[in-house]
Amino acid sequence: MQHIPGIDEVLEIPPDLRAMLQERVIARGGSREDRIERLAAMVLEAGGLALEYDNDRTRTVAETWRDRRANCLSFTLVFVALARVAGLEARVQEVGEVLAWYRDAGVIYGASHVNAGVRAGLRRYTLDVERNILAMRDRPRAIGDIRALAHFRDNRGAELMAAGDLEGARAQLEAALEADPEFVPALNNLGVLEQRAGNLDASAAALRAAWRLQPAHTATLSNLVNLYQRSGQAELAADFVARLEQVRRSDPFAQFVLALGCEEAGNYACAVTHYRNAIRLHGGQHAFHFGLARAYFPSGHPDLARREMARAAKLGDTDRVRAMYRRKLEHLEHWPGNGHALHAR
Repeated sequence: MQHIPGIDEVLEIPPDLRAMLQERVIARGGSREDRIERLAAMVLEAGGLALEYDNDRTRTVAETWRDRRANCLSFTLVFVALARVAGLEARVQEVGEVLAWYRDAGVIYGASHVNAGVRAGLRRYTLDVERNILAMRDRPRAIGDIRALAHFRDNRGAELMAAGDLEGARAQLEAALEADPEFVPALNNLGVLEQRAGNLDASAAALRAAWRLQPAHTATLSNLVNLYQRSGQAELAADFVARLEQVRRSDPFAQFVLALGCEEAGNYACAVTHYRNAIRLHGGQHAFHFGLARAYFPSGHPDLARREMARAAKLGDTDRVRAMYRRKLEHLEHWPGNGHALHAR
């Protein structure tokens, strides 16, 4: 029988972790800003929780404390639970789809992401443990605990499905939809699960429900294409191929991924076209301008490469990112040969 934790169990703080919070954050008093800083140090720094990033399993707060391992959702849940006990107004924030870079897997497009938001007076702070994100489609949006619970159960379901436990995964995904019947990621994952189990009618029902709620959700469209091709419904498959291509043409993230493929193949003219499309659709992403700079330089356009690198540096969202781009720009301005120096990540 698959255990399905409720929100109270997910956010429950073990006594020894609560004692650490009392000693290091609450008992020292001070302003809300002081408590936020002390809590962030306790969660992030080596002398505190010393959490290691682990994307293989989504854990409750107690499990994270026990294992000292967390993915972005588990880390967020820990921070939010502790912040609330420390008298702070904290909520899980939903980012939606992101572009993330992982050295062993390349760019991952469409991964859902959450982080923690906390308010101190009129100021809002965001704490995010994920350092591999290249671009976010939307600004973080605070969500309620029930929506956060849907994320938790959906993650658990996806993990169990990856491990081959389809019945356990189904129980978690159905529980996610009990928490939020319109949670598109869980509907999409349920559609994938039912297709793997050979239940093609159930798969179509889940995927089409996700598609009706979010017609431009590329993962759902791709899964509908696969489903209809597998079931021999060529006309429906062709219809959803056309829908998917239409979405991709107007999707800056999809254009960015296409540009990366062209760049890796050495087709820099193709890369320039898709990077420029991505920028036209969403010009505020520093990673898009960095990519265009990389494509311009070996194409024989060093001035355009410098211009795009300068724009990337201006748009960088952290001091670390801006400094990296400035170093690359300085190197580019003195580089006598080709553009390979720009490719270091």
